[in-house]
Amino acid sequence: MNRSEVAETTLELFNKTGAYLKGHFRLTSGLHSPEYLQCALVLANPPYAEKFGSELARKLHALAGGEKIDIVVAPAMGGLIIGHEVARALGARFLFTERDASGKMTLRRGFEIDAGERAVVVEDVITTGGSLREVIDLIRAARAQVAAAGSIIDRSGGAADLGLKRVALATLEATSYTEDVCPLCKAGQLVVKPGSRPA
Repeated sequence: MNRSEVAETTLELFNKTGAYLKGHFRLTSGLHSPEYLQCALVLANPPYAEKFGSELARKLHALAGGEKIDIVVAPAMGGLIIGHEVARALGARFLFTERDASGKMTLRRGFEIDAGERAVVVEDVITTGGSLREVIDLIRAARAQVAAAGSIIDRSGGAADLGLKRVALATLEATSYTEDVCPLCKAGQLVVKPGSRPA
């Protein structure tokens, strides 16, 4: 499939599973938006998760110059399922990061990254790229190499800058606002925080 076919199929599966939501949402980034991509709903279907993972793995492998990838690292919670599927398709180890009590992204559960390992980072949806930048910093602090980044959806329209090559299965120019200028707030519409992190 070419790039536009992949994007079209990806969004079709989001719509088919009710994972493309409309309303008033507070995103993990803190921004407000009238649309939300609830990846958990589409990834609840293992064949769709496998399809996304294998396609993203293929694209990441190409971005990484066709060289072997040792590990796939993803932030919990959003990156867990897709990160695991990408790792499976690449034949790589899968690790995930979590936030500690202070809110800092960290490796727990006995996970370790070895110096010199070649990694890719994966997320379900990118809006600003903040979580992935934290994961990238953590990998580099372990003296490992981050070859590329990927996501199922890029909400930034391609604008999010991670300082390295990245790819998404579908890129959207999704509308988002800071809370102080959000027209949905001004209209008195209740805001919902559907993601895994508290508002």
